[in-house]
Amino acid sequence: MYSHVTVGANDFARAKQFYDAVLPTIGLKSFFDNAQLGVLGYAPNPPRAPQFWVLRPIDGKPASVGNGITIAFDVAEREKVNAFHAAALANGGTDEGKPGIRPHYHRNYYGAYLRDPEGNKLCVVCHRRPEG
Repeated sequence: MYSHVTVGANDFARAKQFYDAVLPTIGLKSFFDNAQLGVLGYAPNPPRAPQFWVLRPIDGKPASVGNGITIAFDVAEREKVNAFHAAALANGGTDEGKPGIRPHYHRNYYGAYLRDPEGNKLCVVCHRRPEG
């Protein structure tokens, strides 16, 4: 289990709008919001780990996207994959792979890929087979 994941943001207001709309679809709640510092914190059970942080880089240099980096969120229901993806697109995200089965990973891998407004690559995935 990880403690936290951090992504950089150059436009704090845009990042806040995006993540405040998208992360609640998978049960993450805002627990830290400091515009002056340019820091946002989210967690399923704030302030316990695991945590997801969005911030202006501490070194003062522009935030940039890492090539080959994807932050993946694990959810229990496929409907949450769909809701996350839809909320992301409605709030400035860009599609990198619509919700669906990815059998090349495994037969129950139901995921979606997108980029946040800063270009950070995100995935939301359900590894369970459908109910019913």
